[in-house]
Amino acid sequence: MNNQIFFKLYNLAHWSIFFDKLIVFTAQYLPYLVILGAGIFLLWHHEVFFLKKEEGGLIKKTYNQMILSIQSKWQEIVLVFFSGISAWCLSQILKIIIHTPRPFISFLNVSPLVHETSYSFPSGHATFFMALAMALYFSHKKVGYIFMFLAFLIGLARIIAGVHFPIDILGGFILGILTAYLVKFLYQKIFKK
Repeated sequence: MNNQIFFKLYNLAHWSIFFDKLIVFTAQYLPYLVILGAGIFLLWHHEVFFLKKEEGGLIKKTYNQMILSIQSKWQEIVLVFFSGISAWCLSQILKIIIHTPRPFISFLNVSPLVHETSYSFPSGHATFFMALAMALYFSHKKVGYIFMFLAFLIGLARIIAGVHFPIDILGGFILGILTAYLVKFLYQKIFKK
């Protein structure tokens, strides 16, 4: 079933130059924009750069005010990115232990749209971005859903690009979710006493 789903999705590639470029963008470059977007959201949401006036306008903060704002909101920023980085590190360890070959290694007729050299299971991209999305979800539910959708798009694109099986993406999503919950649990146990 894993292979059947993979080939149904992978067969969408190599039909259109535009679609292939869209898949490459989503699989390789969208992740950088998602990380940047998460950072900007966390800084903007906490009014790091501007103060809100009662009339609805914005006043630019001084450098010292920005530093104080970052220090007061650092915990959430660190939790979000620590969840993602921890999940990614765990995925890399599991890749070494499990040794699952990528689809283009397993099937000689698969020509990937992007270049990858490491093992396949679990997907580091799926793991990192789902952990990031879940960590955002814990404090900002609506934004968390948006980032979950972006994680899903990245995972789907990596299957279509021929560098992951569906089980790699699913395993990454599960690992990312579990890691985000574990980081949140440990944070509450250690720092909220």
